[in-house]
Amino acid sequence: MSVNLTYVYEQVCSGTCTFKDNADSQGRFLEEESTSEMFEVMAELECGSGGGWSISHDLSDLTGPCNIERRNVGTLSQLEFLEKFSETRPVILEGVPPQTRFKRASTKWRLLADYGPDLITVATANTHSYTKTQMTLCDYVSHHVRPQSPHALGNETFYHFGDNDRERWSPLFSLYQLPPYTLPGMEPVLSFGLAGPGTGVPFHIHGPTFAETIFGRKRWFLYPPDESPEFDPDESTLRWVTHTLPSLPAHLTPLQCTLSPGEVLYFPERWWHATLNVDSTVFMSTFLA
Repeated sequence: MSVNLTYVYEQVCSGTCTFKDNADSQGRFLEEESTSEMFEVMAELECGSGGGWSISHDLSDLTGPCNIERRNVGTLSQLEFLEKFSETRPVILEGVPPQTRFKRASTKWRLLADYGPDLITVATANTHSYTKTQMTLCDYVSHHVRPQSPHALGNETFYHFGDNDRERWSPLFSLYQLPPYTLPGMEPVLSFGLAGPGTGVPFHIHGPTFAETIFGRKRWFLYPPDESPEFDPDESTLRWVTHTLPSLPAHLTPLQCTLSPGEVLYFPERWWHATLNVDSTVFMSTFLA
């Protein structure tokens, strides 16, 4: 079946960001005979590896080397995770649950059908995220999920990550399978996001975290707490990668890796980290608090 993605997207995100005459008061899709073609298109998007989020761009290859240890969850016990990684160093976990149900619910078609008219909070993509504002998910996808300009600053770029309405988004969040490891005395807090290729957040720190990409790839850069990276907090990660990273001496280069769907990154508390979305990326982080 040939899919006209422009037509599909216009049907999802036109006017009031509903399905024209085939939507209820909350913008959800109604299964009617006249919409059968759209359901076929939706199903094809759901089966695609990019979930309908892929965007063509002329940015150079944004992937890079990987120097972070990888471990399969089938051979890494909870005890070994606590002893070797929980407080000391990052690790990439392989063999994690496939997130099949969550993945189907977060395709572009399905996400806009369920939450397109809803207000979301977006923040500037700089270290301190000084500026926050609200817009509908549909407006964010229409105007901000696009390739990052190499000349744009982080504080000029809006980015959706976290500040989710947990009650409203609970049907989606309930489908997400948590990472298989825990830290004593800490509870998981989920934070959902999506962004275009070349976007990301400059270096910052917070508590221990598991991070997973659902669609797309995300490149990570990490430094231990006692090695503060050199960066401009208002500069975009894309500019740091293209201008600063290549000139760093070997002893000042970060731990780094490009995370793909089916992999989870864990890093301990107060590790410096920056992100760069290689593709349009849908992602979930599990903060431990």
